[in-house]
Amino acid sequence: MTAQNKNNNSKVLITGGSGLVGKALSDLLAERGYIVSHLSRKAKAQAKYPSFEWNIEKGYIDKEALQVDHIIHLAGAGVADQRWTPSRKQLIRTSRVDSANLLYKYVTDLKIPLNSFISASAIGYYGEDTGTEWCDESTEMGQGFLADVVEEWESAADQFSSICSVTKVRIGVVLDGEGGALSKIVQPIRLGLGAPLGTGRQYMSWIHTYDLARIFVFVLEKQLQGVFNAVAPGPVTNRAITKASAAAIGKPLWLPNVPSFVLNLALGEMAGIVLNGNRVSSQRIQDAGFQFEYGSVQQAVENLLS
Repeated sequence: MTAQNKNNNSKVLITGGSGLVGKALSDLLAERGYIVSHLSRKAKAQAKYPSFEWNIEKGYIDKEALQVDHIIHLAGAGVADQRWTPSRKQLIRTSRVDSANLLYKYVTDLKIPLNSFISASAIGYYGEDTGTEWCDESTEMGQGFLADVVEEWESAADQFSSICSVTKVRIGVVLDGEGGALSKIVQPIRLGLGAPLGTGRQYMSWIHTYDLARIFVFVLEKQLQGVFNAVAPGPVTNRAITKASAAAIGKPLWLPNVPSFVLNLALGEMAGIVLNGNRVSSQRIQDAGFQFEYGSVQQAVENLLS
């Protein structure tokens, strides 16, 4: 991606801007000349990127925040951060769906002339476990809690199609050096307790944080509409990503696989995230002209763990 928009003064509002992806995306947009701001639970005018207040439960957004050209909606409670109690599942849904509905209400009430609304989504749309079958953007919706959440999430985003272009970015397993899935894989490896999970044959459709941020910028600048999978070209099995991570930090794997029943006892319903998998295609975003910086999992984990 070239710096062709270095002098761009377009204004971009990001929800969830303080997360791993939001930080990387904010920096990348700022480098390219965009004026970046965030929505946050507390206003922070002197922050690196000005943060305006919003409160989803109270149905409030600072109107000044919405004087922008583009909104990138990343907000959402972490899917794998806590055990899936009924209240946690409700928060996972409302933090994505209700927040998008609130944005739409304010944008339409204030008659904001948005150019685009770009929403995060998730490959959970394809269901809990699709085995070795490839999933692309035309694959039918699967079954399970996450699939249901994604359907509502994307429907909330589609409301904006009456006023601007809409893009939904279905994100895979995000690999980052400061947290997320990779840290959970690496921590037991560092302690000499690393092992593949379940059968180890379940696919993980992953993406490097930097490439994910680049995809959001790419769809914004190319004015792409519709659904795009944000996954690297080479999905790998849980066993393969565990081995690559161990090699990157110079640690051996000597324990047997962690049995499925242990994970079910420890994680409950959420165990499906690690025991099941999806083999998801990135072909559509590549056909649009996007080129990945990190196309192999070995390259990605070595970059992040070095």
